[in-house]
Amino acid sequence: MRTKQLLLTLAFALGFCYASNAQSYHSAIGLRLGYPASISYKQFISEPGAIEAFLGFRSYSLYRWISVGALYEHHMPISGVDGLKWYFGGGASVFLWHYDDVFVGDNNTNTSIGILGTLGLDYKFANAPVNLSVDWLPVFFVNGYGNGFGGGYGALSARYTIN
Repeated sequence: MRTKQLLLTLAFALGFCYASNAQSYHSAIGLRLGYPASISYKQFISEPGAIEAFLGFRSYSLYRWISVGALYEHHMPISGVDGLKWYFGGGASVFLWHYDDVFVGDNNTNTSIGILGTLGLDYKFANAPVNLSVDWLPVFFVNGYGNGFGGGYGALSARYTIN
C-alpha cells in the first residue's frame, strides 16, 4: 500500500512538472546543417534544460568521419522577442575517423573522444511546428586524431517540433 502511495505521488509530481513547463515545444527532430552535417534530436527535461543528441557525417576526398554525441543545453529567454532564447551548455562526442592516403597507400582509422561546449540562439515559430537554431560547439579532443583544442564546429539547425 505504501509503495502504491509513493508511486502515485511521484506520478502526480511528474505530471505537475510536465504541465507547468513553459517551453513553446518539448521535443524536436531535424538537421544540423553545418560542420559536420548531422541528424539532431532535442528533448526538454525541465523548463530551462534540454538534451540534444546528434549523429553526424563528413566526407572529403581523403578522409571522412562519423560523430555521435550529446549535449546538455540551458535555455534563457531573450526579452522582447517571443520564441527566441539563447543557450549554453556542454557535452561529449565520439568521432570515428578514416583516412586514405592514395599517394602513400596508407589507410588509417582512428577514434577520438571530444568534450564539447555549446553557445547558441534558438527560435520557435509561433504559428508553425518549426524550430531554428544557430550555435557554436568548441571541442577539446581528449585523444586520437585532432588531439587538443579543435576550434569548434558550428551549425544552423532546422527541426520539426513535437509538443
